Amino acid sequence: MKISGRLAAALLACAALVTTTTGTAQAADLTDPRLKDIAMQLVSSAENSSLDWRAQFGYIEDIKDGRGYTAGIIGFCSGTGDMLDLVELYKKRKPGNVLEKYLPALRKVNGTPSHAGLDPNYTKDWKTAAKDSAFRAAQESERDRVYFNPAVKQAKSDGVRALGQFAYYDAIVMHGNGGDRLSFSSIRKRALGKAKPPSQGGNETTWLNAFLDARVWAMKQEPEHEDTSRVDTAQRVFLKNGNLDLKTPLRWTVYGDSYEIK
Repeated sequence: MKISGRLAAALLACAALVTTTTGTAQAADLTDPRLKDIAMQLVSSAENSSLDWRAQFGYIEDIKDGRGYTAGIIGFCSGTGDMLDLVELYKKRKPGNVLEKYLPALRKVNGTPSHAGLDPNYTKDWKTAAKDSAFRAAQESERDRVYFNPAVKQAKSDGVRALGQFAYYDAIVMHGNGGDRLSFSSIRKRALGKAKPPSQGGNETTWLNAFLDARVWAMKQEPEHEDTSRVDTAQRVFLKNGNLDLKTPLRWTVYGDSYEIK
């Protein structure tokens, strides 16, 4: 079939539009390796005051938030169960590792801020384990299974792009995804009382503002999280700038420190 010049031009324009739209959608997915790395840097700026998240595998301390020891790349806690799950995975992948002997103690302190059975050598042994590639890989696996994958899955279901996916992820990292009133699912439910996500016909920016409002409310219910700058002067700044795809450069402030990803 012979195609006129005008029709050919129109078809080319449509093809270019489809290509551009598809490329944008892919770039806006937080599972893209570069965007995932950006997400890790953003969380690390709040959790560890550093963009170098890969330097945090050996991090461990009690930050006095009632969750016992906080450690590793995502803040696994001895008092909340995710540290126990991590060490159990490490045992499965590498039996006889340096942390395996602490499993009975981790089971006992789960749900408490106690260090019973962990001190005095647990922090030293954690740092030793962090030199093992098997333990580092286990940390990344548990981060993805417990936090990253559920956050991105829910965000995609709600029809939000990279910024929204990150906002969900950061919320799950801090609040968990249990059934209590301050958990991620409760934060999302609170936001649903104010707005609709894009998947339900809502505006993406309006929805994310409602979600961040609910997140800030949840943070302020706990004294250790009353500083809401990881939302107010980071995620909210990106949203105000219309940067729903988390395009670089990114500039933000957390807990008084300024950061940039070029």
